Amino acid sequence: MAGPAFRAAPVRVRIPATSANLGPGFDAFGLALGLYDDVAIRVADEGLSIDIAGEGADDLSRDENHLVVRAAHAAFEAMGGRPPGLDVVCANRIPHGRGLGSSAAAICAGVIAARALTIGGAERLDDEAALALATELEGHPDNVAACLLGGFTIAWTDEDGPRAVRSSPDRGISPVVFVPSTPLSTEVARGLLPAKVTHRDASANAARAALLVTALTTRPDLLFAATEDRLHQTYRAPAMPASAELIDKLRAQGMAAVVSGAGPTVLALVTPDRVDEAIGTAGPDWVVRQLDVDGAGASVMPLA
Repeated sequence: MAGPAFRAAPVRVRIPATSANLGPGFDAFGLALGLYDDVAIRVADEGLSIDIAGEGADDLSRDENHLVVRAAHAAFEAMGGRPPGLDVVCANRIPHGRGLGSSAAAICAGVIAARALTIGGAERLDDEAALALATELEGHPDNVAACLLGGFTIAWTDEDGPRAVRSSPDRGISPVVFVPSTPLSTEVARGLLPAKVTHRDASANAARAALLVTALTTRPDLLFAATEDRLHQTYRAPAMPASAELIDKLRAQGMAAVVSGAGPTVLALVTPDRVDEAIGTAGPDWVVRQLDVDGAGASVMPLA
């Protein structure tokens, strides 16, 4: 295949936040949420320019180590070669280190923008290849699957690589996120998990995960029972005691509350009539937002 040619015009990609696990669906389930980063990338004659506004603007690197750039470069290489330079502008709204998929969003932004900038990019890097590359960069497919596809996703890996299927959640479900001020790294959260769990706990989680597919798509009245988890949340609670306490308070009121991803954000899946009640459960230390479910996933948008 001949080397790629690139579009002169910039592209803008909108990428949703995501919540993984959703209680029992550890490393498999993901939900795309209506909170977005926007990334605009233009092929330049040389060099690399990065402008960042919003979340992480004071902390993120502005060189080739920036995750959007790393992902874009990886995608360009997978399609046959990089352009001579890039101008990158990031408007970040997804909190970092809070369990809302900020790294998955950056990776998917880079991959989708690179594909859009490459003439014939969709043929050189199809959707399955884009998921495989994003998973390789992220390390697991749950967040990137939801970020790319939108809606509710189930992801797994077999001999052919990462795979994912998408479903649309019931319209009667209103996600509410409770974001604390202190981040928690995924590595720390994963380090708290035991090497082995009991057969009883594994069986219970399998049943709840199967039930959660039905609860999310057609039977939201079953969400409370379906979001019970025995594989990861209890073990991670010592690293996020305030999150564990808030989950207990919400669940004591019959609301389906879980750790969002590796935490420490809490996600509640409630009916619209209980949104205000859920929001009122949190104290002043939380930033609370009711979000829509994103149905589109990572999307190339018209330039403003």
